[in-house]
Amino acid sequence: MKKIDWYIIKKFLGTFFFTLALIIVIVIIFDISEKLDDFIKHKAPFYEIVVHYYLTFIPFFVNLFSPLFTFIAVVYFTSRMAYNTEIIAILSGGISFRRFMRPYLISAIVIGSLSFYLSNFLIPITNKVKLDFETHYLRSQYYHTKYNIHVQDKKGEILYVESFNNYDKVGYNFTLEKIDNQGLTFKLKADKFQYDTTNGHWLISNYVIRHIHPDGDTFEKGKLMDTTFNVKPADFSTSLQPIDVMNFIELRKFIKEEKEKGTEKVKFYEVDKHKRIAFPFATIILTFIGVSLSSRKLRGGIGLQLAFGIVISFTFIIVMQISTVFATFGTLTPWVAVWLPNFLFSILAVYLIYKAPK
Repeated sequence: MKKIDWYIIKKFLGTFFFTLALIIVIVIIFDISEKLDDFIKHKAPFYEIVVHYYLTFIPFFVNLFSPLFTFIAVVYFTSRMAYNTEIIAILSGGISFRRFMRPYLISAIVIGSLSFYLSNFLIPITNKVKLDFETHYLRSQYYHTKYNIHVQDKKGEILYVESFNNYDKVGYNFTLEKIDNQGLTFKLKADKFQYDTTNGHWLISNYVIRHIHPDGDTFEKGKLMDTTFNVKPADFSTSLQPIDVMNFIELRKFIKEEKEKGTEKVKFYEVDKHKRIAFPFATIILTFIGVSLSSRKLRGGIGLQLAFGIVISFTFIIVMQISTVFATFGTLTPWVAVWLPNFLFSILAVYLIYKAPK
């Protein structure tokens, strides 16, 4: 590490954290103006507003904006260096362009590592605190009813509920079917299907069981049955599972369980899992693109280079959104969809580095 390395690292990280802090302050001010009436209406304590809401608010936005502001920070201070002919002096002093990029790589790895830690370990913790605060002070009790739900309990066992109320955790017109290689072997129909929160069991009311055999069927009736299933009330919700409060290890375990149940939401969870890894790498790729774009002194000044930088960064975000939509609602594999923008922009980074002034 030489003085020039420390100079670039300080410029890089200093510009990045300054611009990020500035945008977070602006976002918080707008959020306060929007939610102030709710804070007053629900008598939220000042300490909880600051500590349990806005301090937990910051890691999420740091991670959300880190690739974008990494790119903008690189373009801004590198173009200033180029405008002041500092880069010409560095390259004329015998330092190769590859060697010149080393402090940028170190800084990008620092920011990427921070992003990985935030998204996979810290943010799930802060989201729990923030969610509790929002539940108490910002929104009313959750209530929703969903209709015609099919859920796989485990392989060969399909649950069907005509309607399910998430508030009371009760479903109506419940059916359980067991299927093997020979076809349907068991069918249970019941009027009511309710979750007992005290012991985690399901209570089935007014049921009829049909056992299907090659030599004939047998029937069994009853008023109440206490049983267990792998599914939980959240599996019957229209919203996604609370993956925002799961760390990377918990998320992987959760996805494995959901695949065994055959839930239709698995693609959403896998996209989120791959995003948590792909975003830190995007920071490094966008850094290389930013250096290559802004290391040349242009007649139009740094404004033109900043404009190019903003266009490329928003193009990256658009490509990411389009590819994830194809993954969640189309046939594209989740890991391909999430990593595709990184792959495409890696090619662009290699081309720009090759064309950059040496």
